Amino acid sequence: MEKRASVKPHSIFLRRECILPDRLDPLRESAGEHWTLVKEITAPVFDTMIRQMGWHFLWVHRPCTRKGFGLTREAAIRRALERALKGVARRFNASELIDVAASRFSGLHSANVTLQPRQVQQYTWLEIAEEWHRLAVPFR
Repeated sequence: MEKRASVKPHSIFLRRECILPDRLDPLRESAGEHWTLVKEITAPVFDTMIRQMGWHFLWVHRPCTRKGFGLTREAAIRRALERALKGVARRFNASELIDVAASRFSGLHSANVTLQPRQVQQYTWLEIAEEWHRLAVPFR
């Protein structure tokens, strides 16, 4: 993972292959092998932008918390974030940074990072179900 500015709660991470609505192309920077960090846009603002374009930014249960260690606070947070991003289930194309907690003991820094899996998609689950039903049941 490349060195970057400090991440803050409500930062948004998108998988590299995440499809966004047309005309929405936020500035992003690399955040590891499969992820990018959306720069200068927090989750509430990103949610509003997505919804104004008729898409959805869904909140998914089961946050992912991982621990990291390092000789500096930043290194511990970076390692915890790398591990948390790897822990987000592959079926989700986004995640929101919920919490970062760091401590130090005997010269070794420790950090816990919690990510909330999110999903950017054009349709709601109900719209998809309606479409499937329409295709499966012929009109009479």
